[in-house]
Formats: sequence, structure tokens, C-alpha cells
Amino acid sequence: MESFVYDAVRTPFGRHGRGLAAMRPDDLAASSLAALIDRNPDLAPERIDEVVLGDANQAGEDNRNVARMAVLLAGLPTSVPGVTVNRLCGSSLESVIQASRSIETGDASIIIAGGVESMSRAPWVALKPEQAYSSAPTALHSTTLGWRMTNSRMPAAWTIPLGETAELLAERYDISRDEQDAFAVRSHRLAATAWDAGLHAEVIPVPGAGLERDEGIRADATAESLARLAPAFRPEGSVTAGNSSPLSDGASMVLIGAEGSLDQEPLARIAGRGAYGNDPDQFGIAPVEAANRALARAGRTWADVDLVELNEAFASQSLACLRLWPELDPELVNIHGGAIALGHPLGASGGRLVGHLAHELRRRGGGVGVAAICIGVGQALAVVLEA
Repeated sequence: MESFVYDAVRTPFGRHGRGLAAMRPDDLAASSLAALIDRNPDLAPERIDEVVLGDANQAGEDNRNVARMAVLLAGLPTSVPGVTVNRLCGSSLESVIQASRSIETGDASIIIAGGVESMSRAPWVALKPEQAYSSAPTALHSTTLGWRMTNSRMPAAWTIPLGETAELLAERYDISRDEQDAFAVRSHRLAATAWDAGLHAEVIPVPGAGLERDEGIRADATAESLARLAPAFRPEGSVTAGNSSPLSDGASMVLIGAEGSLDQEPLARIAGRGAYGNDPDQFGIAPVEAANRALARAGRTWADVDLVELNEAFASQSLACLRLWPELDPELVNIHGGAIALGHPLGASGGRLVGHLAHELRRRGGGVGVAAICIGVGQALAVVLEA
């Protein structure tokens, strides 16, 4: 049995503390889930076998299985189960992979996969004291991003900030500040042009938010304006806020089913999947092998690929991957902008990659596409679509 993407939606991605900051993550997920069902009127909600959502945080309002909360808040029948998965930045791509496997093994016919993240509303947390009535000071930890409450047994080289790993990749692959800024400008320019042309048609509004477009896009970004930004992680470094993805909020949903499970033509077939792990301080290049494996399992090579959606955690990370894919034309990558411009709400980004790729393959009349994402702590996932 084969699995197919039938439809996909996402919210506009809001910047940290701005357009979607007042929206709870369970409400973001529920409204997106409801919107996906509303635009597929032939899909009776009771036919949904499972809702699988990715979420990287789960420390605040997204606790207690946000997928199940979304099912209930969206008004789906209580018979529809929900499960939340966590593979950090790759969580919603993991949800797509798990959904496709369930369908291909015959365990399900229709699954909604996707993810949600509110980095704005990620709480501060504190460990409980080890003894009652402790007078020792209590440390608060932000759960927005990165390492926290780290196990002392973990090698220090692996627990460096994510931005420092981007600096290491820039050094290792001789990626200059100018290259990184140019890559970021390209992301903003392509994203703005695609929005103006109506090519982000999978984006649906968030009730009550008033945000209609991805909030991170800077159509006026130039190499000169980015060059004025100070390094964010090293005094003399090359990684800045301008050539990195921003902290973001948002949700994505992907309707996945078996052939003939819905009375409509699918957008694309899920043809291959790949996962890969490497050293945590080199996590940014893990998509290279994950995508290579996904293509091999799909019986394809890079010569067959028409489009690539590569999550832009950092410009240096994306450019390092391109260095390691010499057979891939860089102009096929993120043709409508990437996460540097669009945003990177961790648990929702993989769903955005797959959803936009599927819609664009359909708009073009077919082709082969790869969606790939790097994941903190040294992992990556990739999916191959055929249309």
C-alpha cells in the first residue's frame, strides 16, 4: 500500500512576541486542524484514523498531548485519537513519516499529521528542590530554544549553543559572512515575491489574530542592510540575527491517506523517507545523508529532483549542505523562500516543508521533490515526494 499527501495548510508564521503571541499553541493547532477539514468537505471527521502532531517544547500550554487537545478543541468526534511526537525541529516531519508508515502497513487509511509551536509562550521552568523547604536559590530556565538542565555527563563540545554550531560549519566549509548574508537576502526576496504572486496559497488565517502573512519577511533586505548587523554568537563571528532563522510561532497540518481513501486526486505520493544522526555540534549537515537515504529508498538520484525544501536554520548550515550536494543545482532549493524569511516554529516547520512542496509539485504538473530538515542534538529527517 502507498501513502499520499492530499492537502496541506499552515498558519502564517509569527515572529516571537508579535502577531501570534497571544494565541495558545493548542488553539493554534485546533484552528489549523479545523481549517484543513473545512476545505476538504468530503472528509467526514469520523473517518480520520489518527491525528499526529509534532511539538518540540511541551512544557507549557502544549502539555498533556497537544494533538489530543487539538482534536477536542477543533470539535472532532472524541473517537478520533491524537498523539504528540517530539523530534525537536523535525517533529512535524516525523509526524508525516509516522503517518505514512501507518498507512503503508494498513493500520490506517486517513491521518492528519503536522505540528505546532509557540516559542513566544514557551514558559520558564524550575527544577523541584531535592529536599523539602530548601533555602537554596532556584534557577529558572527558558524553554524557548536550546540546551537547558543539561546532564553533566554530556560532552561539553556537544552542548554548545546552536548558533555556535553554525559558526563551526562556516569555518569548516569556508563560508564567508558575505555568502551567508546573500543567502539570507535571497530567502527574503523569494518569499516576498512568492507571497505577492499568491504562491503560498496553503496559508490559512488564524481566527482572532489578524495576521495574514508570514511576519518575518523583509522584502527590503539587502546585503548592505544585513552587513550592518553585529555577530550574534562570537565577537568576530559571521552568524547574525539576519542570516539565521527567527524565533517563531505557528502550526501546520498535512492530510495523508491511502490511494482512493478520499474522493479527490492527491497532491503527491510519499516515495521515500530517511533519518540520520551525527555529532550534535555538526547537526546542521545531517540533512545531507538523510536526504541521500530517502532518495535511495525512493529509487531516485539527485538527477531526478526538481525541487528541494531545505529548512534554513542558519544560512551557514544551509550553504554547508549545498557544499555537500555538489550534484544539486542550488536554484532548485527553497524557490519561494525559506525559514530565514518565513520563520521556524520548531514543531511546525517540517509540515510547512512537505505541504508547500506538495502544493508546488501539483501546481507545476508533477515532478520529484525533497523536504529535509536539520534537528538539534545531531539528527535530520528527509522525505521524497513524487507527483
